[in-house]
Amino acid sequence: MTNTAPTPDFAVKPTLTGERVVLRPFVDGDVAALGAATADPEVGRLTGSPPGGSDERRLRDWYGSRNAQADRLDLAVVDRATGDCVGEVVLNDWDGWNHSCNFRTLFAASGRNRGLGTEAVRLVVGYGFERLGLHRISLEVFAFNPRARRVYEKVGFVAEGVLRQVLRDGDDWVDATVMSILAPEWATHRGHP
Repeated sequence: MTNTAPTPDFAVKPTLTGERVVLRPFVDGDVAALGAATADPEVGRLTGSPPGGSDERRLRDWYGSRNAQADRLDLAVVDRATGDCVGEVVLNDWDGWNHSCNFRTLFAASGRNRGLGTEAVRLVVGYGFERLGLHRISLEVFAFNPRARRVYEKVGFVAEGVLRQVLRDGDDWVDATVMSILAPEWATHRGHP
């Protein structure tokens, strides 16, 4: 048995343009917007990040190094109406033998509830299947984030199972649903199941 699918070139950082958003490599000006987003307690809760956010230097180092990563794809999400960076989309945890990746996203409050997230997910997932040759893209979504789960379902992600009590939320524990989308599914509906 040979491994015939192409090896993704994550070193290429594309610009993907939709009707509402542009996904592009990070620029220095994105750090302030992403810093504000990561400092937002609601963003921290929805992403499962520890409280407190990151200092500007750490954020500048992190986002300043994303474009040089050859084993993952991190792109800024820019609202076309305002030109503002409102979040990020990421394909990471590449499994070469199985042609699969993890997907994650982060959106500031200014980027929510306007369809920007749905379009951004469609753009990056389409790129993953059509240009990178992925077979499977998976994610985990916390039970207290039905808005994100609905976005993923609208794009074609399917629930696979539940990871019980994976996140501490104050004094409570929260489950996460594992979801995925496969290349044959994407080929059938192109993110519009």
